[in-house]
Amino acid sequence: MTDTAETGSDGAAAPLRVFLLDDHEIVRRGIKELLEGEPDLVVVGESGSAQEAARRIPALRPDVAILDGRLPDGSGIDVCREIRSVDPSIKALILTSYDDDDALFAAIMAGAAGYVLKQVRGNDLVDTVRRVAAGQSMLDPAMTAAVLERVRTGPPKDRELEGLTEQEQKILELIGQGLTNRQIAEKMFLAEKTVKNYVSSMLAKLGLTSRTQAAIFATKHPQH
Repeated sequence: MTDTAETGSDGAAAPLRVFLLDDHEIVRRGIKELLEGEPDLVVVGESGSAQEAARRIPALRPDVAILDGRLPDGSGIDVCREIRSVDPSIKALILTSYDDDDALFAAIMAGAAGYVLKQVRGNDLVDTVRRVAAGQSMLDPAMTAAVLERVRTGPPKDRELEGLTEQEQKILELIGQGLTNRQIAEKMFLAEKTVKNYVSSMLAKLGLTSRTQAAIFATKHPQH
């Protein structure tokens, strides 16, 4: 696909260039039709794979990349981090079905300019794309402040938890909620094997031998 010219033949500003990443073809098609129904927007590429998108987006240099929060081979947040490390001028908009504080935290840390639920109205999504392309942040200022405070202060301290890393503490909390390794991996945007390694390390540090013991420990040591 060829790049869009910076200005049209009549000297008008070129359309804003958008890349779509979503593993559901119907969703991509719907968003593409929505965006291309606007005279100032054009979709220059699309993908259902995080790895493919991370490779193609820097080459296409869209103004805005709309990235699905969760994908079979990764996450839009991972893609956001990768493409912005290559080209910080590309604005990333995370589009997700999940209203998740941890995912929002990860999105802000990855440099996303916006975090939007898929229930968003079409006109609002179009408006958000335009605002993000113009350099505006579409993140809730109060939530951004909370994230910065979390970065500054770190997780709350519990003497029996001090030996665990932040990731291990989070995994312990999720085990206490009854989540499986696969569910934890999806929620934390990690590989399932990585979660297994964290669980083994956490159990050893706490002197525990099973997930059941870890779940009981987690209920006795709430982190919030």
